[in-house]
Amino acid sequence: MNKLTRALSLPQAVAINTIDMVGIGPFITIPFIIGAMNGPSCIFAWVLGAVLSFADGCVWSELGAKWSEAGGSYQFLQKLYGKKYGRLMSFLYVWQTMIQAPLVVASGAIGFSLYLTYLIPLSTIEQKIVSGSLVVFITFLLYRKIGDIGKISVVMGMIVGGTILWLIASAVPKFDSSLAFNFGEHDFNLTSIFFFGLGQASIKTVYSFLGYYNVCHLGGEITSPEKNIPRSIFISIAIIAVLYLLMQISVLGIIPWQEAKDSPFIVSLYFERIYGSVAAQVATALVLFIAITSLFAVLLGYSRVPYAAAVDGNFFSVFAKLHPTKNFPHASLLILASLAFVFSLLFKMKEVITAIIVMRIIIQFIGQSVGLLLYHQKNKAEIFPFRMKLYPLPVIIGISVWLFIFFSAEPIYIAGALGVIATGCIAYGVKIFLSREKI
Repeated sequence: MNKLTRALSLPQAVAINTIDMVGIGPFITIPFIIGAMNGPSCIFAWVLGAVLSFADGCVWSELGAKWSEAGGSYQFLQKLYGKKYGRLMSFLYVWQTMIQAPLVVASGAIGFSLYLTYLIPLSTIEQKIVSGSLVVFITFLLYRKIGDIGKISVVMGMIVGGTILWLIASAVPKFDSSLAFNFGEHDFNLTSIFFFGLGQASIKTVYSFLGYYNVCHLGGEITSPEKNIPRSIFISIAIIAVLYLLMQISVLGIIPWQEAKDSPFIVSLYFERIYGSVAAQVATALVLFIAITSLFAVLLGYSRVPYAAAVDGNFFSVFAKLHPTKNFPHASLLILASLAFVFSLLFKMKEVITAIIVMRIIIQFIGQSVGLLLYHQKNKAEIFPFRMKLYPLPVIIGISVWLFIFFSAEPIYIAGALGVIATGCIAYGVKIFLSREKI
């Protein structure tokens, strides 16, 4: 069988991470975040998202540098929890990936179709046609060698960064600090209402930060992974954290928050206020392009997860197939894309965002963090190519924030996440029974 090729350099890895992080997410979620915090205190939610990303990024960096193989969390969970529990944890991760990865792609496609209505009036049916067609187009873009993917990603990353810098720079001449920092007298009261709003807003900001770990899914295709995986994670988080904070402040300094929280086209309205309708249309087109770049990176990374599990014999063998000439897991890509196509026709944006975050917290994010603590405790002398500073503080911070976000979600999403885990356990039990393996 052909093997994956290590062809992605550090700049390409950073580009893949950043275009994954900056999709349609921040442009869609800004009004929700402002509304949840009732004003400029929404900045706290962005700061919390950045803190969580850096803390959790420490975990991903250690694991990615240590086990640089395709599949990311699939590999990590298996190695962290050992032979007895590792295959169960990794199976559960792949099980939920088969649901949440297409949901992530579907959310971007749905967001794309919603934002397109600023330029072209679309009925509900027409929006669904657009979102489904976009998934097909992204799949076509990804149907090529990984070296070509890396080059495309760099170009996409430059356009994404340039767009956000244009947004931030445009605020300077007309920036009104009295609008941007118009805090209310109760905004700093740490009441239950404040933390409820912070929890709801943080679900959206964390959604906008997700993707800093995408290089770990592509671990088998990164050059010098022991160095480039940690570097690409922290570089991309730092870049995006600064850009997001400046972008949020810029929007607040141009549009009163009372108006911004109800705007479905916040970036378009922003440029319309500064430059007029023509610039707003150009900016909207760039936002739509950014949505495409994010879906490109997301589907690229996640297609390697079922592939890794199938190669390992822990998932359906069809996912292990590589393209005969282009050498990428084309069966995994096509199956995930097909599910994303269906989900893009069935769901709505807001409910998809919350489901994506809550579903992943227990097995993937907290599971990895707890596993790393236990692994270090049991294997104190083992060498890791990268070790986080101030260990175990970043891990503890990450676990605490993840739990806060998990329990801030509505009960239906918590129940749904636990339901996915439960059905995964049943499926794993059936798999063991049918294969007559010992757990």
